[in-house]
Amino acid sequence: MRTVQVIASRTLGGAEGFFGRLCRGLGERGCEVHAVLREGSALAGALSGAVAHSSLPLRTVWDPLSRRELRREIKRRAPDLVQTWMSRATRLTRAPRGVVHVARLGGYYTPSRFEHADALVVNSRGLADFLVGAGLPAHRVHLIGNFVEAAPVDAARCARARAALKVPADAWLLLAVGRCVPVKGWDVLLQALARVPAQVDGRPVALVLLGDGPQRETLQALARQLGLAARVHFAGWQTDPAPFYALADLVVFPSRAPEALGNVILETWAHGRPLLTTASHGARELTRPGSDAWQVPCEDAAALAHGMVSLLGDAGARAALAAGGRARLAGEFGRDAVLGAYVELYRRLLGA
Repeated sequence: MRTVQVIASRTLGGAEGFFGRLCRGLGERGCEVHAVLREGSALAGALSGAVAHSSLPLRTVWDPLSRRELRREIKRRAPDLVQTWMSRATRLTRAPRGVVHVARLGGYYTPSRFEHADALVVNSRGLADFLVGAGLPAHRVHLIGNFVEAAPVDAARCARARAALKVPADAWLLLAVGRCVPVKGWDVLLQALARVPAQVDGRPVALVLLGDGPQRETLQALARQLGLAARVHFAGWQTDPAPFYALADLVVFPSRAPEALGNVILETWAHGRPLLTTASHGARELTRPGSDAWQVPCEDAAALAHGMVSLLGDAGARAALAAGGRARLAGEFGRDAVLGAYVELYRRLLGA
């Protein structure tokens, strides 16, 4: 089957990473995939050589010219099915007659804006219940999770990554991954770190933040204000985060409540690292506190700091959480199962 996958974001994040993984996986399953990206999107480089793609301005959701340009591009590609990702791409898309439109949503958007799609795919039970509760027919809402990929990391790559951070050789490394946006809760994470002693069990504590976004300068200013400039390392967005996961003693996921899923949770499990998370919507659904994650309330810097200190001081607890996460990932979030669910949904919608 021929598919067009449309995404309108400029920067890279969890959704964009999964977009690339799904497009490549669908191609391996025999689907013809063409990606339509926003002009200037960082995804163009990430997909280069792996997925055919083109670019359009994809301006605001109210722009009629963008809507016409996108409709013309979809007609030119002549797909059987078009899948749009997140709000802007979905609201701009009006599929030509005979083309099935699937909207893949990853957030708590206003449901009425997506009623024109033939089907909606969400990655969490919470989102599915939200859409159905808002009046969308249950038979049009489909729950399909995400999958992640984690290749082995050699020692040389880890050594280069650690050298780039310029942290003491014996430092504990706390890792947070995501975009610098309010929902990720990195301001609360910095406030929590300010409560953590400079050393735990005789080793200095350093925090590495992988990501970029509109709040980066604000967060850097907050780190200076809290006296954390020497302990916090803003490493920017990394196309290859694997060495940083491998180096991490603990991954911290401090998102606020509206976080719908959190690919970082799955990535942490895939890399076999222990996880400290807040009780965001996605984390409450995905994790089993005490088995595969240590969970604390959202927006609670004191509880987050307590979790960091407790886990850094307990190697057995860290190992147990890492093992629990690996088991959950293998049993419930496998690549083959997710790809199979998408292909089966496409076939069903196309009447094949």
